[in-house]
Amino acid sequence: MPASPSPRPIVALRGIGKVFPGVIANADVDFDLLPGEIHALLGENGAGKSTLMNVLTGIYRPDSGAILMDGKEVAFASPVEAIAAGIGMVHQHFKLVRAFTVAENVHLGWKETPRLASKSVLEARTRALSERYGLAVRPEARIDELSAGEQQRVEILRVLARQARVLILDEPTAVLTPAEARVLFKALRAFKDAGNSVIFISHKLDEVMEIADRVTVLRGGRKVLTETTENCTTTKLAQWMVGREMVLGGLREAIVPRSEAGRIVLALDHVSASDDRGRKGLIEVDLPVRAGEILGIAGVAGNGQRELSEVLTGIRRPDSGRILVEGVPLDDPSPDVFLELGVGHIPEDRIKSGIAPSLPISDNAVMRAYGEAPIAHGIFFSPKAADALAKQIADDAAVTIPSLRTPIRNLSGGNQQRLVARREMRIARLAIVAAYPSRGLDVGAISTLLHYLIDLRNQGVAVVLISEELSELFDVTDRIAVMFKGRVMGLYETKDADLERVGLLMGGQTQQTEAA
Repeated sequence: MPASPSPRPIVALRGIGKVFPGVIANADVDFDLLPGEIHALLGENGAGKSTLMNVLTGIYRPDSGAILMDGKEVAFASPVEAIAAGIGMVHQHFKLVRAFTVAENVHLGWKETPRLASKSVLEARTRALSERYGLAVRPEARIDELSAGEQQRVEILRVLARQARVLILDEPTAVLTPAEARVLFKALRAFKDAGNSVIFISHKLDEVMEIADRVTVLRGGRKVLTETTENCTTTKLAQWMVGREMVLGGLREAIVPRSEAGRIVLALDHVSASDDRGRKGLIEVDLPVRAGEILGIAGVAGNGQRELSEVLTGIRRPDSGRILVEGVPLDDPSPDVFLELGVGHIPEDRIKSGIAPSLPISDNAVMRAYGEAPIAHGIFFSPKAADALAKQIADDAAVTIPSLRTPIRNLSGGNQQRLVARREMRIARLAIVAAYPSRGLDVGAISTLLHYLIDLRNQGVAVVLISEELSELFDVTDRIAVMFKGRVMGLYETKDADLERVGLLMGGQTQQTEAA
């Protein structure tokens, strides 16, 4: 009996090519999305995933190739045209109007929005959409009152309300608690079961194996393969992504056991601090950081982690409370003081806080060493010594650079991150505060970076690792603190911590709320 023919793709990309100055972003890429499937798109940083999706959604015009929907060639001049054709994308960084309500955001720019609708009508329409798609939202709530998971549901509702048949999600679980991720996956499966399709972009290989039907891997702008997940393993996926054999894991084994707890080298004592809007970013935080440990900070982004990292490095001054170094309160907790103490900082936003994009790679690599010999001799500066140090940092970071005079903005985000990380690790004699250091890195680079942090820990340096990745924290930390709305909800030895319990605390559920 002959095999049944494969269904016609709802979307087919044929020979897509896209070139930017000096960079081939996509080269002859084919991609098929079938009706009723969740299709994962994987690749290293710079592999061409974002460019390919930007072509599909009308942000970029392809230099070559064609887009077909239901077998007919189409061309999108803008995302508006793509969503009109049934293709919608939810980006990693949400595009909601924070001062508007959920209902207002859902209806903003939607041609089916009633012209003279009252607030109650918009909320009722939003509530009906929420029930239809199984995505619980609060129509009357303002966006800036919502958790990251709730905001994501609003973004997805905005797309689905416009009759999208294809939903593209970029790193959708990066801002979710485990419980919120389960809710999302349930909604995606229901969307798929209705005959619609999802393109799922993620670096979380375990999640890809759980949710996806098929996987396409890009490397260097080219398609490596498309395979069903039943024929994949996480090890195979990692190998296809980076083009070489990968050994995943082994992080816990690299940690040298401690016979006793290290001394407290950094501590926050009842520290409160305001965020950039003047609201409470940290509230009465007590946090001891010990020499020779990795202290993990778990939590959904936006719950005080930025304020914590900036207080621990002198960038943000507390409103109240004390910062202690080796048990001594700091009278002037400035960035210069922390630099002299040997505290490195891998910032959450490298563009705003970690690099000067228009300056050369050399200046960015050595900017924290300008006052040191041999680069500085009194009022004299040695360009030769600066270049030598910059090259050493770039080599340590495994970043191939065309020239030390190249503006750092010309490097990929992953290479910028690696340079910043190695620069700050060089400083870290006492401690390092690493805020989301693996963002933008491929699987192999993440493993290498985490091993570097473990090496610092084994040498007696105190490491504060802020991450949204619970698996990462459970792999490498000695203790885990959980943050929610500026407070430390709990502090545990990692060996005694429970993944589900940590996930609940990330969502603000304490023992009392669970019991209730």
